[in-house]
Amino acid sequence: MTRVTCDLTVSLDGFVAGPNQSMEQPLGEGGENLHRWQFKERDINEAEVAGILEAGAYIMGRNMFAGPGDGLWDEEWRGWWGEEPPYHAPVFVLTSHAHEPMVMDGGTTFHFVNDDIETVLSRAKEAAGGKNVAIAGGASTARQFLSAGLIDELRLHVAPVVLGGGERLLDGVGELKLEPLEVRGTSLVSHLRYRVG
Repeated sequence: MTRVTCDLTVSLDGFVAGPNQSMEQPLGEGGENLHRWQFKERDINEAEVAGILEAGAYIMGRNMFAGPGDGLWDEEWRGWWGEEPPYHAPVFVLTSHAHEPMVMDGGTTFHFVNDDIETVLSRAKEAAGGKNVAIAGGASTARQFLSAGLIDELRLHVAPVVLGGGERLLDGVGELKLEPLEVRGTSLVSHLRYRVG
């Protein structure tokens, strides 16, 4: 059965990006420190990294694909990941500005959609072919799906970093029932896995 998962790295004070996000600092001031675990200890955290990339389809917000801005497309922009993004599956980008699908190397195709989240999730489930659908972020997109009760498993990767401001994950999502499933960690991150609902 297809499950909807969401993996996000957060600071100890609950932010997924620091203050003053820009094209030069898409994760905001200090935001890159959240993700050290994915690069400095990748071998130790191999299962968590693999879990992030196991989905059959992904959903992300426009800002995660293209960075902060007014929503208009730079037709030359191909995403943050180069010509072979790590997804290797269909990625549905929530946007209010139309854009043709973008086929990348390695099996990733970005589909730019202007539908309600339930419709987008239905399309992603169909595209996933029985595999999981991952809500890839950013915080606003994750909040929408959490608020609507559409996420089955929340996987938080808590970095021992305090950002003091920026884009907070859980503001405004309402009451969530979270059942702890697993806790693991290293010196750079604590991996917390919850069943939602």
